[in-house]
Amino acid sequence: MLLSLLLPGCSFVAERAGAPRDPADSTELVVEVPAGATARSMAPILEEAGVIDDAGDFVLWVRLTKEGGCIKAGRHKVRPDMDAAAIVASLCAAPLASDVPFTVVEGWRIREIDAALAQAGLAEAGAYSLAVSTPSAYTASFPLPTDTLEGYLFPETYMVDPTRFTVEGFVQRQLDLFGERFASKHSEEELAGRGLHPLVIMASMLEREEPKPEQRPMVAGILWKRLDNNWNLGVDATSRYTLEQWNDRKAFLKLLRDPNDIYNTRLRGGLPPTPIGNPSTSSLEAALAPTDSPYWYYLHDAQQNLHPATDVAGHEANRRKYNVY
Repeated sequence: MLLSLLLPGCSFVAERAGAPRDPADSTELVVEVPAGATARSMAPILEEAGVIDDAGDFVLWVRLTKEGGCIKAGRHKVRPDMDAAAIVASLCAAPLASDVPFTVVEGWRIREIDAALAQAGLAEAGAYSLAVSTPSAYTASFPLPTDTLEGYLFPETYMVDPTRFTVEGFVQRQLDLFGERFASKHSEEELAGRGLHPLVIMASMLEREEPKPEQRPMVAGILWKRLDNNWNLGVDATSRYTLEQWNDRKAFLKLLRDPNDIYNTRLRGGLPPTPIGNPSTSSLEAALAPTDSPYWYYLHDAQQNLHPATDVAGHEANRRKYNVY
């Protein structure tokens, strides 16, 4: 306590009383200022949170400086390396928004994001799908497609304020994060080899085709090789893209036999017309940097382990060995 130091040199006393608890600790802590609280009444709360060393010293600083009359109710960020003046300034600033986490799962399609937003009470059903249907309404540091933003809506856990949430603002955040996490990390020359949009389409297939990120470059190499040699890709996940429910097996098997399904890569050549979901960084990087190998085929066993093969005979042997049909 510094109360005993209250001598004519009040500025010195105030400086000592308001010194940081730990100048080397920049850990951000969040404290709640109750309605009607004062700087003095916050002293025990700050001490308990580990922001200040001694509540009495903080009260003394407030009394000597006559600061702290403007603190606002709500949540505020403070740190142990702040002195009393900085802490009070933070408590006087606008409180933190009441953010909540919202997760976009890797591989989700637009329709799954839309449904999750509606379930979370953040948007009306269909609002997100409508918002992403006009790519020209958004800005990006990379070329945006003109028809759909599928594939560019970066999957991540976002902190959102339910009271200020807009689907348009959320879409822009996703596009910004796509640029930050992938597009901006590579030169135009790197992305121009295949082209950004084909890379995103490939990455969206890898997200669904290969559950283990470390194996995605291998699968990417096989799929690019098939494409470059005019083979049908044979990625069954593409035929699920238009299904209302991804795991609707009956509808899926019907589409696998439909040559008119533009997403059927068993029966149609080339890439599917759009990405089939929104891929992670792992899949995007694998599409950009595939592993060269002698393999042309692959399958997964019941434990989701990858088993590649160089020819049809090897692939069929793997089918029999791992009972995959």
